[in-house]
Amino acid sequence: MSPAHRLPLLPVPRTAPARTRFGRWLERGERLDEHGGPVARHPWHRVLFLSGVDYFSTLAYQPGIALLAAGALSPVASAILVLVTLLCALPVYSQVAWRSFAGQGSIAMIEHLLSGWSAKLAVLVLLGFAATDFVITITLSAADAAQHAVENPLLHGALGGANLSVTLVLLALLAAVFLRGFREAIGVATLIAVPYLGMTLVVLARSAFEVLAHPTLVVNWRGALEARGDPAMLALAAVLVFPRLALGLSGFETGVSVMPLVAGEELDDGRPVGQIRNTRRLLSTAALLMSVLLLWSSVVTTLLVPESAYRRGGEAAGRVLSWLGHRYLGHLFGSAYDLLTILMLWFAGASALAGLLNLVPRYLPRFGMAPRWAVYSRPLVLAFLAITTTVTILFRADVEAQAGAYATGVLAIMLSAAAAVTLSFRTEARSGPVAWRRKARLSMAYFAVVTLIFALTFLDNVIGRADGLIIAAAFIAAIVVLSAASRYRRATELRVTGVELVDDESRALWDQLVERRVCLVPLKTTSPEHRMAKAAEIRQHYRVDGRIAFIHVALADNRSEFLASLQVRVRREGPDDVIDVSGAVAVANTLAYVSELIDPVSIFLGLTRRNLMTQALRFLLWGEGETGLLVYSILVRYWDWTPAGDVRPRIFLMSD
Repeated sequence: MSPAHRLPLLPVPRTAPARTRFGRWLERGERLDEHGGPVARHPWHRVLFLSGVDYFSTLAYQPGIALLAAGALSPVASAILVLVTLLCALPVYSQVAWRSFAGQGSIAMIEHLLSGWSAKLAVLVLLGFAATDFVITITLSAADAAQHAVENPLLHGALGGANLSVTLVLLALLAAVFLRGFREAIGVATLIAVPYLGMTLVVLARSAFEVLAHPTLVVNWRGALEARGDPAMLALAAVLVFPRLALGLSGFETGVSVMPLVAGEELDDGRPVGQIRNTRRLLSTAALLMSVLLLWSSVVTTLLVPESAYRRGGEAAGRVLSWLGHRYLGHLFGSAYDLLTILMLWFAGASALAGLLNLVPRYLPRFGMAPRWAVYSRPLVLAFLAITTTVTILFRADVEAQAGAYATGVLAIMLSAAAAVTLSFRTEARSGPVAWRRKARLSMAYFAVVTLIFALTFLDNVIGRADGLIIAAAFIAAIVVLSAASRYRRATELRVTGVELVDDESRALWDQLVERRVCLVPLKTTSPEHRMAKAAEIRQHYRVDGRIAFIHVALADNRSEFLASLQVRVRREGPDDVIDVSGAVAVANTLAYVSELIDPVSIFLGLTRRNLMTQALRFLLWGEGETGLLVYSILVRYWDWTPAGDVRPRIFLMSD
């Protein structure tokens, strides 16, 4: 079989040059669609703290939210959260790590399991929920950091009541860091997370000592539980409360996204099993450590923090562990703990913003569903600053008020991950050895139950806290509208990423076509009879300089893709040439691209008499439509960018 030959790509404009100094400053930021060199890898226990800043930072507000939601039932509800963490979330993301080891996570799994526009729509919806998760992570973390600063005894006199202002300042500071350029630093994460966890353990240990020193605290708590019903009723009540605690599951998606940073060289059939094994260790360690800390914190805060303190407006609201630190270890220790907590929450916001800057360029530009400026970090950072500022003002920097929206985003992403794993096992259960199919069916059944648990939890959270779904729906609607508008505006780009001549004969004939300046004639049909009739018609009514090259474009099955790599076969047919192009996602764009490669003396484009609105819709969705007019429009747009001295072909528009 003859080898394929790749043709040099045409130079295409990435974006219009900025006209103002501010625009040029925006473009000088980091390009998020370009990657420079291999990623440095580290031992999994060091990467743990980079992924854990999001997960571990929930200790700053989760115990207080659990108290508000469950009261005396907080330890029981937290125990259910731990069971879901270890029996549902951890197994799901262990499978995600195996199937998405490039760090793309569950959204990429959903995209690969589906196809066409259904995959694109699913990704857009999941991006909306992911945006809810990350944006609320930023705003809630900043609000809780502000709460710790405002309620600190040393700062309360100067900052008392300024929660909103302090939160907005923290958001602006976060954006300023990213505008200068930000790289996720494992060293910084470790320097913050390790002391924070250490001081948290000190607070919990001192609180546990206080509980042991006063046995009546446990007796009173048991009495409060017995007054609320028998164990079965208590368990049911805790299950009903669990969705409000679901934000304690945050961090698993981040744990998978950092996989490229985890060291592990062992390979098996191209799969980095060493890296996967170490990532699973990272996920398991984080889940076990967090489970212990959540249970421990829920017990001591339930026993030691009075209801008047953790309710809204109370001195422990949003900061119950910090309140315990000040009360039992003194204001000096408590202030140091506050400072570390603020840094931890700030870095959790940085991790979430880095996640947003990673998600948007990974999907939307590739789909043709983002403006050109979406590949630059600075415009995106400013856009996310505007969004987080708006959300913070709407919620008045209230931590508990944002918990529902946070849980909605977290649960939606986890639900998608569980569904993706279930569908993957369903596919595997249909092929392979009998023993493997049986194991895959059992795994599919298990993860189907997990999916059902997450689905019911998600629905309960949506019913109980509709604000989360409203925010997620707003993000989804904004993403869909922006994506549709961007796809429409970018529809007349060339949309080709590569051209490959399939054999030596095609390469030889292609070189002759380029040298002889032929007349290019696109045709829908591929029959020789139709080509002969069209050649006779053209030569009868037009002056033809040179040979005719007929070109036929075969569209790929998945026309929802925005960019395509083309395969080209060229053959001689009598006095003329025939060019067969396959793998295209849009006929008109492909014809325009091939025309610029060949540089013909003239192009004969056919016109139909069909409804133009219908044709425009067919072009946007399926890559078809009124080809003649579209080829002309695409070429004119491209010529506006290319040098004016280039020789342009004559274009003839022919009515069918």
